[in-house]
Amino acid sequence: MKNKQQVPFRQYLISIICVAFLAGGSCYIYFDYQYKKQLADSPTQNEDLKKIDALYNEIINNYVGKVDEKKLVDGALKGMTEALDDPYSSYLNEPEADELDQSLAGSFEGIGATMTMTDDLPTVAQAPIEGSPAAKAGMKTNDTILKVDDEETQGKTLTQVVSKIRGKKGTEVRLTIARGEETFELKLIRDTIPIETVKGELDKTDPSVGSIKITSFGENTFKELQKTIKTLRKDGATSFVIDLRQNPGGLLDQVEQMASMFLKDGKPIIQFEDKNGNTSEEVASTQLDNGFKVTEPTVVLVDEGSASASEIFAAALKESGDKTIIGTKTFGKGTVQTVKNLNGKSEIKLTVLKWLTPNGEWIHEKGLEPTIKVDYPDYAYLSPISRDKTLKQGDSSPVVKNVNALLKALDYEVDGQSSEFSEQTKLAVESVQKNSELPITGEIDNETATLIEIAIAQKIKDNDAFYEAGIKELKKENK
Repeated sequence: MKNKQQVPFRQYLISIICVAFLAGGSCYIYFDYQYKKQLADSPTQNEDLKKIDALYNEIINNYVGKVDEKKLVDGALKGMTEALDDPYSSYLNEPEADELDQSLAGSFEGIGATMTMTDDLPTVAQAPIEGSPAAKAGMKTNDTILKVDDEETQGKTLTQVVSKIRGKKGTEVRLTIARGEETFELKLIRDTIPIETVKGELDKTDPSVGSIKITSFGENTFKELQKTIKTLRKDGATSFVIDLRQNPGGLLDQVEQMASMFLKDGKPIIQFEDKNGNTSEEVASTQLDNGFKVTEPTVVLVDEGSASASEIFAAALKESGDKTIIGTKTFGKGTVQTVKNLNGKSEIKLTVLKWLTPNGEWIHEKGLEPTIKVDYPDYAYLSPISRDKTLKQGDSSPVVKNVNALLKALDYEVDGQSSEFSEQTKLAVESVQKNSELPITGEIDNETATLIEIAIAQKIKDNDAFYEAGIKELKKENK
């Protein structure tokens, strides 16, 4: 039997977007009046918490050095949520809380990557926001940040690392990154992270298809999607491709409203399960979508960077709307966080629920399987070119091997398996430089490396098997 819960959905986050504060821990809720009152009825818990109070007083009264009381409390609070071993629960001090609010409500300046701590090192937790400096540089999920501007991150807190990475638009930050057995350096120019989350256009070869890219689920994404669909319909679209690739998620209320648009009223969107095993569900309704429905044939594109809210949307349309999901298995984040303002300007972000698909499946750490499997070409998984030094003929290294593989993918006559910067490599680099009107040196500096990476990105875009499969599927449905 399902116990319907009154859940304040607007306060829930499915994931944190573009903010690198996933691993900080806290529990200011300990100082909340109502929680204190609850603890009064729980002697065992109260006794345990007295230890914290006793330790705090011991340090304040007897420690021989100078004590920063706020820092002491912050450290204790962070420690509590870190002990949960949950990368999505964290204590956010004032600057961290401000950045979280900005990431969901408006634009902010940075590189557009979400990070967590893994083995005491900052690691990219989810796909960078499309169009952000991190995405343009080719950063990927599970990339480990070893250095920021030549300063090692080992031994630093996540907040310290992030404060070094963040900065004003137009300024440069250098990151040394480990990916598998490779280590390379990236130079990123900080920028304003875009707040527009939905982009739509008619397909260039078939104007009856509306192509819609959703980059995240922010405060206005439902309204943006509704407006985009209205515009595309007016322009002649009679079917839609919804692209959620590399979308790291966002606000729960937005994805519920958006999924409801594509489902008949009463169809389940999502189920929730609390710590006691009680379950509830949210169903499509006029209250969610304001009566705005999308009944045209629709397919959804996903990949391993599609996380949380993206997975909710895709699962709802797949299981309750019988829509085709195309791509690779998704990221696999099946928990819901709530953000609570604490005393002062800090916040706690705490995992409070599991979310399940309409059929009751928990995809956490497993991902959602697509209806039709499509993957990127092998060259899409190559690493960005390291920027730690200029590469030239005679060099031999894994970095050069990566360069040769990239050049081979661009149809230059090089040995894509070779670690040697050969004469053929030099000739290919000279061709790249000549075509872009750069000084022809045959060496790979930052500008040349950027050009090669842009060319690879364009080739991936021009050979988009995901999108082609989506168009093919729509044609079947329209017959």
